[in-house]
Amino acid sequence: MKPVGLRIDVDTLKGTQVGVPRLLEILERHGIRATFYFSVGPDNMGRHLWRLIKPRFLLKCLRSNAASLYGLDILLAGTCWPGRLIGKHATDAILAAQKQGHEIGLHAWDHHGWQANTERWSDDKMLEQLKRGYDELSHILGEPVRTSAAPGWRADQRVIDLKEQFNFDYNSDCRGSAPFYPRCSDGHPGSAQLPVSVPTFDEVVGGQCTIEQFNPFICDAIENQPFAIYTIHAEVEGIVMSEQFEQLLEQFKQRQIQPLSLRELLTLTPPSITTSVRRGPLPGREGWVGWQGEQEEHHASY
Repeated sequence: MKPVGLRIDVDTLKGTQVGVPRLLEILERHGIRATFYFSVGPDNMGRHLWRLIKPRFLLKCLRSNAASLYGLDILLAGTCWPGRLIGKHATDAILAAQKQGHEIGLHAWDHHGWQANTERWSDDKMLEQLKRGYDELSHILGEPVRTSAAPGWRADQRVIDLKEQFNFDYNSDCRGSAPFYPRCSDGHPGSAQLPVSVPTFDEVVGGQCTIEQFNPFICDAIENQPFAIYTIHAEVEGIVMSEQFEQLLEQFKQRQIQPLSLRELLTLTPPSITTSVRRGPLPGREGWVGWQGEQEEHHASY
């Protein structure tokens, strides 16, 4: 069997309240345990609308048909009204994922804020955001959060250094090709990193493949990676594309691909190298993302 880490990012209130329960049903039918990364603060995702003035972001929205994928309620959240606190209004869904045996990690306090302001925030502001998210999710779970994943893979050396204060067992903050220990600014290795190595739906549909071609495309991408982590979003695969996601799980079975939680994958393939985390572009995604060091020249090939 080919193992693949299944990571589920939950960015919005609707994704938590609607997408997560649907994904839990699908995963339970298939006997799969995954790693859920929850955003727990204000749902300001609709503020991404202001980025439509940027040509690259507009082209991405048109390519992925964002309005039909996400729904206007998600795309307008936090614009015409204040963003509602996800952790406060969707506690039941988070606890349901925990009760079903899935691994729970921190995505963000303010998902939109992190993606939009990573380069603007001071160290103190970034630490405040991390602490608010960590404290809220730990309170909901009744236990300390042990893993995290930066929204939009917006992680660089500063993010790596600041997260060391939280003693996470491991993080999944960047893109890359193998598990590794990130090199901190003081020269010491940090908490293990499990980089995502397989593209997401919005990065390739409308560019490298059609919706109809997507499932075989992802299976091929997973099989071609020595180390594979695949990310889905509760707002997409848990709502509009939930039927296609279940079909993908059936194709996994046919092709002997076994989804695992990231913690299970870490046990199977612990890090054996230490390297830096650097900024770099990612085809199909606006702006920069964090990349495992020494891999930039390879990151465009899936």
